[in-house]
Amino acid sequence: MGGVPPTNDTTVHQVPYYAQWESPELVPDILAGTSLAADDPRWERSGAVSAEEYEYWSWRICGVACLRMALDHWWGIAPPAVTLAEECRAAGAYVRHPDGRLDGLIHAPFATYARERWGLHAEARAPLTADELPGLLAAGQLVMLSVHPSIRTLDPHPPRLGGHLVLAVGSTPDALVIHNPSGFPGDSQQFAPVPWDDLPRFFAGRGIVLGPYGK
Repeated sequence: MGGVPPTNDTTVHQVPYYAQWESPELVPDILAGTSLAADDPRWERSGAVSAEEYEYWSWRICGVACLRMALDHWWGIAPPAVTLAEECRAAGAYVRHPDGRLDGLIHAPFATYARERWGLHAEARAPLTADELPGLLAAGQLVMLSVHPSIRTLDPHPPRLGGHLVLAVGSTPDALVIHNPSGFPGDSQQFAPVPWDDLPRFFAGRGIVLGPYGK
């Protein structure tokens, strides 16, 4: 999982960006706890029925944010985030427990949902290696990757692999290029390079390959 990609080519898809919060500029404050997601002035755009429901989902919909980016890129639509999250829950990609715990995003049922609901090619892949990514991207696909959330700062010592989903939108000889739903504005949100030698610290070796049918 990692190392130098098997090509010297550069591929970067011009994919629109969506954060998992409706106000991307507030991400640092929300993550630091100095601002509540429920106070996001744009929360109603999410499709949530209340600010509290938005608060609940916003911490858990990195995968939905990736799907919104892919849908906007290929189909020109970006349905509201919480609306999509509830559809994913109904499809078995999230399991919401009575005590508030949430299991997911569960890759296999999510891939089925993306195919059946949105007409995408979607394949849950485990294992998925970093060396495969340049070729997938060059073929016109996008890849949701399971990484540790501290990829936003390229933490030298993340505590584990996985736990967060980002969207790979490009590759260069030096780095994987990602859109990070919980990245920092002006730094690690859009078209953020992750050097190939750094990626193995975060990448859990699994993900979901997305594309329009035929890709």
